[in-house]
Amino acid sequence: MNIAGHLSYWFTIFLTIAGLYIVIARGNLVKKLVGLAIFQTSVYLLYIAPGKLIGGTAPVISEQFKLYSNPLPHVLILTAIVVGVATLALGLALVVRIKEAYGSIEEDEILKQDENPPSNPR
Repeated sequence: MNIAGHLSYWFTIFLTIAGLYIVIARGNLVKKLVGLAIFQTSVYLLYIAPGKLIGGTAPVISEQFKLYSNPLPHVLILTAIVVGVATLALGLALVVRIKEAYGSIEEDEILKQDENPPSNPR
């Protein structure tokens, strides 16, 4: 088994585990968003890695080329990157609103405030 030949897959596995660990283990909402971005990057790599063939060229029909790389994974990942950036921007906007409402971005402090809401003298 050639481990060096599958280095991109090992790197993808490492990023997947690291991203999921950050999302699960951290209580800070910004750190959770960073972990989600790392996890998304690992998914991008998972799709891109098999899309490029060594010696493959762009899919332009010509008699001098026999091996072509598939452009579809690259196009799909470009779309996924745009969606990922929009998701991250929305998440950061929600974190700002949560900070304004609760005064904290730590998950345990927010949950504690939800369990014991302050009395509103109206």
